[in-house]
Amino acid sequence: MQLQEFLTQVRDRGEFRSQEEAERVCEAVLWALATRISPEEADELAARLPAPLDEALHLDRGRPETFDCDEFLRRVSVQTGARPRTAEWDADAVLCTVADAVPGPQLDRLLSRLPARYAEFFGRPTPD
Repeated sequence: MQLQEFLTQVRDRGEFRSQEEAERVCEAVLWALATRISPEEADELAARLPAPLDEALHLDRGRPETFDCDEFLRRVSVQTGARPRTAEWDADAVLCTVADAVPGPQLDRLLSRLPARYAEFFGRPTPD
């Protein structure tokens, strides 16, 4: 998926005012996700995303941190300056678009390594 197509989908899903706002939110959500997944998973995901969004997944760090969805949303909120409910809306807009850009098996592998509730952000039903 090309950058403009990706940002347009995020903008429409998140009802953002501009492509620039959509890009800023994408970077925040992807950065928060990158802190939660392994560097290898981040690299695989980055390979499917358009530049410069892929850069938000490349962090100088070692092991991924372990935190729940509430902490994920708090981190998005801190990055964007939004309230937690808005951060959830932002995460949904970005990660549903990521789900469109990533092949199903790769997304399923990623989701299998995250707590079940993360699936909702990607527009997937929560596993029972």
